[in-house]
Amino acid sequence: MYMKAIQVTFDEALLERLDRDPAVREQGRSAVLREAAAAYLVRKEAEVISDRYRSGYGDAAALDAELDGWAGEGAWPQD
Repeated sequence: MYMKAIQVTFDEALLERLDRDPAVREQGRSAVLREAAAAYLVRKEAEVISDRYRSGYGDAAALDAELDGWAGEGAWPQD
């Protein structure tokens, strides 16, 4: 896999905290930051999917109110 070098700016306090982390010491900054970026993108994708579900299905309480009373209307066939 081709890796492209980029420049990232951190304030000194954050960089010091990052450098003290055992995983950073073991794997290196780049590996840890790649992992963090990948986790961020997974989290953002999950948020987008959740937002789409909320948008598509609306407020659960409103849906429950809209369907209230219909539970007893259906009948399952006799075996």
